[in-house]
Amino acid sequence: MSMENLLRTHIGTSLRAARVAQGRTLRAVAADARVSLGYLSEVERGQKEASSELLNAICSALDLSLSTVLTDVTELIKRHETPVLTVVASEVISDVDAA
Repeated sequence: MSMENLLRTHIGTSLRAARVAQGRTLRAVAADARVSLGYLSEVERGQKEASSELLNAICSALDLSLSTVLTDVTELIKRHETPVLTVVASEVISDVDAA
């Protein structure tokens, strides 16, 4: 699976963008969120899944609402998604019946 469209990759991108926009260091945000510097770095790089508790702590340390981050992540995912063909349920049923 491509790392490009993993949820953790987009969460990390969003968190890093917010931190950089605030001019804050990894060290400062990690201290405020009470997580290790290395772990926060891995979350930002999309290498670790952040638990909901950890994500809340990081958002709080960045003075962001969780909904703001999730909205940003939704937009990032939309930009990277491969269009999926929609299949009508009746077509699927008729294909199964034919088999």
